[in-house]
Amino acid sequence: MAKFSKHGKKGVPALSTASLPDIVFMILFFFMVSTSMRQTDRLVVVKVPEATEIAKLERKDLAAYIFVGTPVANKQAQVGTDARIQLNDSFKTVADIRDFIAAERETKSEVDRQFMTVSIKADVNVRMGIITDIKQELRRTSALKIMYNARRGEPVNN
Repeated sequence: MAKFSKHGKKGVPALSTASLPDIVFMILFFFMVSTSMRQTDRLVVVKVPEATEIAKLERKDLAAYIFVGTPVANKQAQVGTDARIQLNDSFKTVADIRDFIAAERETKSEVDRQFMTVSIKADVNVRMGIITDIKQELRRTSALKIMYNARRGEPVNN
């Protein structure tokens, strides 16, 4: 019987870390693929007004964004403090909206062009005349699907 007895204490075998770099790179790759970065830098300050009903965009890749508001502090010395229109990463006028919409439509596939939505993100203190001019220009370009971004439940500062 002595042949079958255990003479030494055997510990837990060491954990192999050979596959650890593979796991880390898979997790890193997953987060790189699933994370979306901001596409444009905001050059205007936008505090959106309060909303009573909110509809969520179904596909954000089919949206074109128009920001309207006062320029950020470091741009006010160059362009002033009046409300400005931002298309992509630069200040534009109402007349430039037609070219902007045409360029955005060209980036979409032929099937998705009919589903393109224009999202207007305007500051609560922007004059309604600017918004009306933008809407009129969007009508001329046949961009009729328009959304206004607003937050629910936040008070409007007048």
